[in-house]
Amino acid sequence: MVAILIIDDEAGIRLTLASILEDEKYRVFTAEDAIVGLELLEKERINLVFLDVLLPRMGGMEALEQIRRDWPDVETVMISGHANVDMAVRAVKLGAFDFLEKPLSLDKILTVCRNALAMGKLRKENQDLKKGNFLVHDDILGASAAIKEVRELAKQAAASDARVLITGENGSGKEIVARAIHLASPRAGGPFVEVNCAAIPDTLIESELFGHEKGAFTDAVTSRRGRFEAARGGTLFLDEIGDMSLSAQAKVLRAIQEQKVERLGGEKTIETDVRIVSATNQDLEKACAEGRFRQDLFFRLNVIPIHIPPLRERPEDIPLLLYYFLKNLGAETVELEEDALQFLSSYNWPGNVRELKNLAERVAVMYREGSIGAAALVNLMRKSPAGGDLPADWRNGIAGDASFSLPPDILDQNFNEAKENFEKHYLEFHLSRNGGIISKTAEAIGIYPSNLHAKLRKHNINIATKKEER
Repeated sequence: MVAILIIDDEAGIRLTLASILEDEKYRVFTAEDAIVGLELLEKERINLVFLDVLLPRMGGMEALEQIRRDWPDVETVMISGHANVDMAVRAVKLGAFDFLEKPLSLDKILTVCRNALAMGKLRKENQDLKKGNFLVHDDILGASAAIKEVRELAKQAAASDARVLITGENGSGKEIVARAIHLASPRAGGPFVEVNCAAIPDTLIESELFGHEKGAFTDAVTSRRGRFEAARGGTLFLDEIGDMSLSAQAKVLRAIQEQKVERLGGEKTIETDVRIVSATNQDLEKACAEGRFRQDLFFRLNVIPIHIPPLRERPEDIPLLLYYFLKNLGAETVELEEDALQFLSSYNWPGNVRELKNLAERVAVMYREGSIGAAALVNLMRKSPAGGDLPADWRNGIAGDASFSLPPDILDQNFNEAKENFEKHYLEFHLSRNGGIISKTAEAIGIYPSNLHAKLRKHNINIATKKEER
């Protein structure tokens, strides 16, 4: 049943709103201020909040910020009897679905309520689709033997509640495999909660994982549930767990062993029901030997190990992945020429699949259709932060035509013949470098497109197959 929380310091408003919403068969909770309301959000699964702006103890705007941070799936409608345009704009910027002025209209309340709930459902579906952007029917893309093995291990792991440790370089797809395991598991209907252990300071990691009670430390004005509680009934994904501090490791080990947690500053024991999937780009066995990682925790996490090889070790997966990304980006008609495939296979891919996806996005922007050769790909890669990792034969020139080789007899020609010959090869080179796009080539060499067209006709350079920008 859909649950709605009303936070307002006026008892009459709470009673009226509750009565209206209960008549519509919603489950309704009420709170006289934001502190009580946030505590209810800790305990109950709420879908929508009606939140007054002017409240005692904690203002509505401050409460809105905390709701959007801790419960991003919960839609919030602000209400106020002292509204102004600036206040409404600020509320929407902070993430409020809508802003209603008192006195409240019955029709407006019901309309906004239905729209907010529909938007929340749609947003969740879109987030699920985006998070699964490497997945096809809960599967993991790739034709290589290595990825087939990863896929098989993930399917086997999904059938149980056993803990999984995924290893691999940054950008290799560890989160995708973790999410695939969750979606194929009996816990698929529960939450998938991710914690990036490398991105959270040591001083905050325990609060993030286990939550805290009000007053546990400075600025802890309300209680807050941790990620273990948020993942109840689902999967907790501990990404880059090798970067977790030893003190936090000890508490994670205890939580895994006892299936219980305690919030910082609290004495109450909270039962947990989570499936742990962790990932790292580090050698945890080496970290254990060096005393940087607890060996007992390593053994607890490494029940089912899955290693994802880097993209450079499975070049046969590259065209499949690139075409998949291009299709999702609306550039499914783009074709890769043979030299482009050669380039993709020879490149080292320091950023792995993540870098390949970034390249696909650049290709989709620049080339919506037609074919694309190595020249154009290398030109795009040079604009990437990882461009310095291009193979030596690609970095300074484009294989095949980047050497800009001229006819061997050009020095034996007279000046006008040599000049014309050079101009023809010069134009062909830059057309290739710019993917055959006339306007881009003209801009690159500093002439007008009309002049370039004339020169191409003069040198009998076939432009019928050259791509034009649309």
